[in-house]
Amino acid sequence: MMKFATFATLFAGLLLPFTIQAEERPNFIFFITDDVGWNDLGAYGNEFVKTPHLDAMAERGLRFTNAYLTISSCSPSRCSIISSRYPHNTGAPELHTTLPDDQFKFPKALREAGYYTMLSGKNHIAKLTETFDVISNGGKPSGSQDWVSLLQKRPTDQPFFAWFASVDAHRDWEIDDDNHIYDPAEIEVPPFLFDGPKTRQDLADYYHEVSRTDTTMGKLVEELKRQGIEENTYIIYMTDNGRPFPRSKTRLYDSGIKTPFLVACPGKIKPAVVDSLISSIDVGPTILELAGVEIDERAQGVSFVPILKDPTAVVREVAFAEQNWHVYQAHQRMVRTGDFLYIKNSFPDLKALSKESDPTFPAGEELWEKHAAGELNGNQKDIFEQPRPEEELYQVSDDPYQFTNLAGTAEFAETLNDLRGLLGDWSEATGDTVPTDPTPDRDDINGKKDKNHKHLEFPGAASHATEINAKGPVMLP
Repeated sequence: MMKFATFATLFAGLLLPFTIQAEERPNFIFFITDDVGWNDLGAYGNEFVKTPHLDAMAERGLRFTNAYLTISSCSPSRCSIISSRYPHNTGAPELHTTLPDDQFKFPKALREAGYYTMLSGKNHIAKLTETFDVISNGGKPSGSQDWVSLLQKRPTDQPFFAWFASVDAHRDWEIDDDNHIYDPAEIEVPPFLFDGPKTRQDLADYYHEVSRTDTTMGKLVEELKRQGIEENTYIIYMTDNGRPFPRSKTRLYDSGIKTPFLVACPGKIKPAVVDSLISSIDVGPTILELAGVEIDERAQGVSFVPILKDPTAVVREVAFAEQNWHVYQAHQRMVRTGDFLYIKNSFPDLKALSKESDPTFPAGEELWEKHAAGELNGNQKDIFEQPRPEEELYQVSDDPYQFTNLAGTAEFAETLNDLRGLLGDWSEATGDTVPTDPTPDRDDINGKKDKNHKHLEFPGAASHATEINAKGPVMLP
């Protein structure tokens, strides 16, 4: 489906109240993948995955080591990114809910400022007909089949913004002959999964799709070079949530909520590794500032343009994230600051499940089989824990998988209290609430769906959080 801008929109840039000329304004490619783990690229230390184009992008640009999503769930994450707002503030905080029309969308602000805007691939947000000049599904298998042609057909008298949303690496897997086929024997299985043949094959097929995002990136960069615009085009590569495996997608550990985050623009960015903390809601304000467009007061993120100029700069010292309904009922909240990650669980009587951790898919199936046989070690039993802790505290540098809960230990009592306070301040400022009539599970553990399932009370609904613009804490007191 193709939609084209009106004459007024195309020439809106002539009326802008700033002096940046259209031909000098930067272009943007926002490349968002589907279900890719933060450390599933070679640039992040993964020694068996093949991602040469992304690794090269990391070498010529910025590789962020502490980029966090606001939620590890497909559509709520995308709605949060495009609106620059926390999920409970968007009106679409749960899976398969639609971003309301009156919510802020940063690509729409770009379009109104004279940018030619494109969306291709997975939408999973809303209709967005007033946000993008061109909307397409991108074509199978990856949702990226028309990305190069869209770059070729764009108007050359306007700067452009492209929201390119890959379907990779979302289940079910689609294997082709053009990308690397992985040997399951070569795969390193994370310690929270069972190391068995089903899981190894599942991971091998997953990495095939990760490699396909790399191939796509290579094609995009080649086209930018062909057009002579690489040095005036910012490329951002990130994901919407963690890999689609147990204890990853939907969860608030690094395996679910942390994202790979690469930014490159050879003409404007010098290569570096960035350890400063950023949030996915910071993407919109950053792009708007780079484009010379005013940042809307509804945006709760902050611009990290200072980091693009100085990789040691700090724009935030604390990041927050949510886990809401995603097939299974949930309400957990996360604070990440310094070297610590804190999680509060409002429904500790429930198992922490998603479709990717029930027996539906091979890795989950094998985990459940081995649990029934009593063959799992302690690190592999997380999804079966019931009840769960109301509070969790982890020292990330010493515990990269977040296995050792420090909440309740005397040594970290002050840290626990500080992070508990930060979360309380954020919840109050942004209007986060725990639903009294929460959306129930849609599926049972055997995959049987409730055909009459409905979303009920959203988090934040009781406080009218969709009308709240407060950011909550960004820097430490």
